[in-house]
Order: sequence, then C-alpha cells, then structure tokens
Amino acid sequence: MKPNVDEPLITHLYRLVRLSVRLLAILMVFVIIMGVVDVGWTIYEKMNKPPIFILTISDMLATFGAFMAVLIAIEILINITIYLRDDVIHVKIVMATALMAIARKVIVLDFGEVTPGYIYGLAAVALSMSIGYWLIHKLPVTSHID
Repeated sequence: MKPNVDEPLITHLYRLVRLSVRLLAILMVFVIIMGVVDVGWTIYEKMNKPPIFILTISDMLATFGAFMAVLIAIEILINITIYLRDDVIHVKIVMATALMAIARKVIVLDFGEVTPGYIYGLAAVALSMSIGYWLIHKLPVTSHID
C-alpha cells in the first residue's frame, strides 16, 4: 500500500495499517485451526454419545454449522490476503463470503424458535445479496479503478 502523498505521517499510518492487516491474517489462521479442532471435537463427542456412532439430524445440523463457520473464516482469510496483495477490497469476494454466512444462518436456523418476520427478513437479505452478487458477476471485468 503506497499513499499518493509525500506526507511522512500518512506513510507511517499506511505502514501501520498494513502491519495490522498482516496481524489479522495470522489471527485468522489461528481461528481457522481452532475451528477445525472444534469441528473434530464436536464430531468425536457426538459419535461417542449413545447411541454410539450415530448422528441425529440435530447433531448433523450443528456440525454443518460448525463446518460453515470454518469455511467462512477461510473466505475471510482469502479476503485479507487479496487485500494485502492488491490493496483493493474485491466486492465480489466479500459478497460471496456474505452469501456463505447467510447460507450458514439458514442451515442452523431453528424454525420453531423464530418469528415469521425474522424468516421474511432473512429471505429478503438472501434474495437481495443473491441479486447483488449476480449483478456484480455480470459486470465487465476491469483491471483497475483509478
């Protein structure tokens, strides 16, 4: 990241931000590793509860939610590394990550515990994000925005 200004303070601030983003990447890798450990531990615990080696539907949904959380963390790490490489936030990747987070929410949603308004709101968010992603995907690719 190179500022367009010769101001030393701005240059130092940009360096600090770049260092902070690198630290975020390191921390996200730690979160991913801990998430994988958690998924493994959850499966281990569920498989050892009676009835042994049987997963119920609620066990599977909880496991799917944990898997999706790790995948979302991986997508966030990808966003961070692309930002470090290109100094640009790629809207398409951010929207894909958001869609994955919405999908996770839908997968783990307990329809007996939520109101119809909540479900309609979630549906509206999912639909609008999907349309937005589709529109971004249809836009012509530009190499750089000045």
